[in-house]
Amino acid sequence: MKQNFPIYPLDKSINIDIMTPMNVDPLLFAKALADETRQEIMKHLCCVWLSVNDIVERLDGRVNQPTVSHHLKKLEEAGLVLVRRDGKHHFYTLDQEQITVCCGLLVQSFAPDYRTTVIRPDEIQVTGA
Repeated sequence: MKQNFPIYPLDKSINIDIMTPMNVDPLLFAKALADETRQEIMKHLCCVWLSVNDIVERLDGRVNQPTVSHHLKKLEEAGLVLVRRDGKHHFYTLDQEQITVCCGLLVQSFAPDYRTTVIRPDEIQVTGA
């Protein structure tokens, strides 16, 4: 029998310090983000706490429970999800602070002038062949 577990909203008043150093290997972070199934799981985990079975249900059975658990482990290792244990059950949510920090560091590394100048796509000059 399916049990419905509560969905807890995240505290949106948390201050995010984008100067905090990334505490995850950037390669591990990038590999975790590169997988399409993980990206879809992350979309479902934004602003809610879900169990593995909740995620399987939201993916309409396209991905089985062991595979979802595997992807959640990779996302946890990359610091992209938070885990809350409630007895035998584990609940996951997107770690929005970590994503903000990591993406901010990527922007600082690859587009350091972005903070002061936004270049629209139609203004980008193409060079070379």
